[in-house]
Amino acid sequence: MSSQISLLHKIIDPVAEAMGYEVVRIALQNSARGGPMTLQVMAERPDGTMLIEDCTKLSREISVILDVEDPISAEYILEVSTPGIDRPLTRRKDFENYAGYETKIELSIPEDGRRRYRGTLLGITDDTVKIEVDGEVFDVDFNNINRSKLVMTDELLAAASQG
Repeated sequence: MSSQISLLHKIIDPVAEAMGYEVVRIALQNSARGGPMTLQVMAERPDGTMLIEDCTKLSREISVILDVEDPISAEYILEVSTPGIDRPLTRRKDFENYAGYETKIELSIPEDGRRRYRGTLLGITDDTVKIEVDGEVFDVDFNNINRSKLVMTDELLAAASQG
């Protein structure tokens, strides 16, 4: 599936960038009820904003290019959305921009016997993400992160309402 996601990034990212958006995440998810898959594209403007109108415009453009390229053989539904307040952290700049906020990180391969972390994100240097969990600082390999997202907290909500 990851090679398919890479292919989708090669098709979708240039379209989004040409329109002034940045792709945050692309996910292809099977339906729980056996229906069509969902192709989820999360995007935002470089300043972190994204309006419903932006999602609609981007969805139309992505739809056109996917109809031409036809990278998914199965039936699917395209969903273009914002990352939201408790956003996934997928890019190095996300780990820089959201340092100081509570974060969940799940690794692909356990490091020192540990696969999950929940604590304060301290940032990223090269390929090392630092996270503080209960007063202890852990170094996590960026390339080993399977999933990472901000945790909904009062602090995050307050920052989002000021943005």
